[in-house]
Amino acid sequence: MNFILIAVIALGAIGLIAAVVLFVASKRFAVYEDPRTEQVTALLPGANCGGCGFPGCGGMADALVKGADAGSIAGLICPVGGPEVMGQVADLLGMAVANGETKVAVVRCNGTCEHRPRIAEYAGLRTCAAVHACGAGETACGFGCLGCGDCVEVCKFDALHINPETGIAEVDEDKCMSCGTCAMVCPRGIIELRKKGPKGRRVYVSCVNKDKGAVSMKACKVSCIGCGKCEKECPFGAITVENNLSYIDPDKCRLCRKCEKACPTHAIVAVNFPAPKPKPETPEIPETPAQPNRKEETV
Repeated sequence: MNFILIAVIALGAIGLIAAVVLFVASKRFAVYEDPRTEQVTALLPGANCGGCGFPGCGGMADALVKGADAGSIAGLICPVGGPEVMGQVADLLGMAVANGETKVAVVRCNGTCEHRPRIAEYAGLRTCAAVHACGAGETACGFGCLGCGDCVEVCKFDALHINPETGIAEVDEDKCMSCGTCAMVCPRGIIELRKKGPKGRRVYVSCVNKDKGAVSMKACKVSCIGCGKCEKECPFGAITVENNLSYIDPDKCRLCRKCEKACPTHAIVAVNFPAPKPKPETPEIPETPAQPNRKEETV
């Protein structure tokens, strides 16, 4: 009986000591979680797309709360929620948030089947990453859209589709949330987030080919050849040519479209501009019959 009593007392003492140790450890190593983090997470759209640069909406909420404590949340934008959600977050945290201009994903490739003919047939794993790892793909252009749809698979908003006629990814502007997931997954860096522009109008170089002019033209008829005519034509200094490829800075571009007219290969694309008005036809003036010479009649 004494042995049983001693065992019970020993186990009780061990349990009490363990409880004290756990209590002290919980207080000493406790991780404080700001209740505002949960409130901000509830305001965010919950897409967990990573477009903000943080691991999901929880990471974004934590960064917003820490930024508010530091005195500024400038530069922290949820591309899916947009200005409306960020305004609600700013009101909750008692901060001011800058209104970022809406962006949209742009596929910088115009190499359709017509302009970029197939020269080979790929029979392996049908993903952009796999085809890109094998080389140029089915065409001679090692920079163009592969059309396998890796971007379509990762888009959570059904904003990307592969056009069956052109074989190129296309963006639905009304559905695009500018999360940037498609841009991150594209192995060739063709997809770019650009400012949507006033009334959705924007001008950009629809090519990322860095080969020299003759080589790029051989691979695709509408590729940029780096001739620099657009750069010379732009009155705002918005265009630069580097590594045989021109690029239009959306912050400097004033949408004058002079570069589009100057491009000899039609690699520059203007989106959502109204169609030019047809020139009025000049009415034909009927020819006046020649009048007889009166002097000759008198004679």
